[in-house]
Amino acid sequence: MNVTRAGLKKYRHAATYALAAALILVVTLYLALPVLSLFFRTTPDLFFSSLADPGVSSALWLSIFTTTVSLATVVIVGTPFAYFHSRTRYPGKMLVDTLIDLPLVMPPAVAGVALLVLYGRTGLIGRYLNVFGISLAFTTTAVIMAQIFVASPFYLRQAKSLFEQLDPAYEQTARTLGASPLRTFLLVTIPLTGSGLIAGAVMTFGRALGEFGATIMFAGNLPGVTQTMPLAVYEGMEGNFNAGLTISILLVIISFGIMIAVRLAARGRGFHA
Repeated sequence: MNVTRAGLKKYRHAATYALAAALILVVTLYLALPVLSLFFRTTPDLFFSSLADPGVSSALWLSIFTTTVSLATVVIVGTPFAYFHSRTRYPGKMLVDTLIDLPLVMPPAVAGVALLVLYGRTGLIGRYLNVFGISLAFTTTAVIMAQIFVASPFYLRQAKSLFEQLDPAYEQTARTLGASPLRTFLLVTIPLTGSGLIAGAVMTFGRALGEFGATIMFAGNLPGVTQTMPLAVYEGMEGNFNAGLTISILLVIISFGIMIAVRLAARGRGFHA
């Protein structure tokens, strides 16, 4: 009987491990195979020749420019905002938290329509800007605005969480030693939360780089003006498949690099991602 029970227990362990291995394999393949198929669909010669396509290079540099500006804006404005928001109690704070998170669950196309209704030529604010000759919709500025709208929550939520978790004693000690609030923030608070802020910034960059729905609704798909890499992929699939495939591969490589960077930053904080 003991031998039978030991054998049954061993069989159950083996069956559990086999089921776990099969489940991991199935999920991994389901997620990985579509991505890997992109690389098998092209050749190195075709890939690099497509990079020389004016449409591809234009979309690439426009994406890098707009995403960099968007990220810089989010970090410069969002860092002090997240700090004051996390350390201050005020009426309506829960509502602000909800509004910060709303773009994460809002369909991107709806975000684009909302921006257009507000800032378009006949929008609630856009109509007054138009009087002064200022037009935002269907411009490069609109691309940046759309990216900031959909990507900023990734950084704001991360920064807010980090500032809430930071022990105020570190800052109080610096203030006791004569440091000003700004000096304390720059030399104590930011370094102590730096790796986490970097992770949030990297995720924000990735989300802004891949933005499609809000951009096409608010900024349009104008080559050299508003056509970022995701929009170029969409257009390429209708006319120039190789160009669309090349940009898709570039976005996959960048996205993979972003996830690696986030995990390295997480390990720097003492966590395992």
